[in-house]
Amino acid sequence: MRLVPWSDPARDGTSSSASKRREVALLFAKLGVIGFGGPAAHIALMRDEVVRRRGWIDDREFLELVGVATLIPGPNSTELAIHLGHRRAGRSGLLLAGLCFITPAVLIVGFLAWLYAGNGSRPVIVDLRYGVLPVIIAIVGHAVYSLGRAVCSSAISMVLAGGAFAGFLAGVPEFAVLLVAGLACLAWRHRGLLRPQSALGFAIWPLATESRAHSAVSLQRLFLVFLEIGSVLYGSGYVLLAFLESNLVVHRSWLTEQQLLDAVAVGQVTPGPVFSTATFVGWQIHGASGAAVATIAIFLPSFVFVAFLGRIVEWMRLHAWAHAFLEGVTAASLGLMAGVLVRLTSTAVDGVLTAMIAIVALGVLVRTKVNSAWLVGIGLLIGAVHAFVA
Repeated sequence: MRLVPWSDPARDGTSSSASKRREVALLFAKLGVIGFGGPAAHIALMRDEVVRRRGWIDDREFLELVGVATLIPGPNSTELAIHLGHRRAGRSGLLLAGLCFITPAVLIVGFLAWLYAGNGSRPVIVDLRYGVLPVIIAIVGHAVYSLGRAVCSSAISMVLAGGAFAGFLAGVPEFAVLLVAGLACLAWRHRGLLRPQSALGFAIWPLATESRAHSAVSLQRLFLVFLEIGSVLYGSGYVLLAFLESNLVVHRSWLTEQQLLDAVAVGQVTPGPVFSTATFVGWQIHGASGAAVATIAIFLPSFVFVAFLGRIVEWMRLHAWAHAFLEGVTAASLGLMAGVLVRLTSTAVDGVLTAMIAIVALGVLVRTKVNSAWLVGIGLLIGAVHAFVA
């Protein structure tokens, strides 16, 4: 079977390639600045912009891309941004979307890393998330509802979405949930043709096999360590914490436990990808050059993976068995988003005021087509006021 050629959408639309590239750059730079709340929040914000407001793609195609991004290692929301940039502006859009989404977080975290290294103490950070996170809950909730209406059009889709939701809350790894859902949908759609096959086994092996404690840190070694992490890591920022602790604290002693916790805290309270934690860590290990090397290394695999996936997603839609697998992954992605919403709600809504913020923001989203960036801005303002009066 022949792969469908990887077309360049920037050449197919009615507007010029330059205007599409500019549109992609401005949009994802904005999302990189206002993207508080982690991957689920980023995905909801992207859906609001590219589906609800701009109409680049529809809900079903958007959720397909979410599922594909979740199937590969690396930061899911960054990979989704790269996919969307390619859909809108071709290969140049692929690079622009990723770079513009990543850069604001890297610059902010790099500045905080410089303060931290210079002062020898944790930088003073006003936690603005108090007002932002309830708004993010509303945005994610609205996205889950709208995506559910588009995706859950059959009994098998609803069952798979519900199963993924339950699996996520039970602690089943996201990759396993998506893989099982895809295979289950494939088996269901072609149940008259398939016979029981041997079990599918897989393993992901790190690129590096051995490390030495207290060894000298070169930029090359730093690059390889973060390239390995970016190439094999699945899951959330908490999984990133486990990888960093194992690679940098336990095996190599490049960081202390306190430095690592401070690095993760900075990555959590700043907007954009949580993987920007690598910028902070790299600075503590090897200064500004270490920050640059660690950042490039951890994000580089995402661009490579998405570039290859762009060649096969269209092909999957054209083949019945591959389309069935993608349908299962899409339904499971919805269930995973719903599971993340439940967990985020328990963290973000911790009182009457935060509950009211979430309810009002959700009401505004349902009844109007207001840009969600305005709601995030209002949430930031509420968080700042709360920080000063609390």
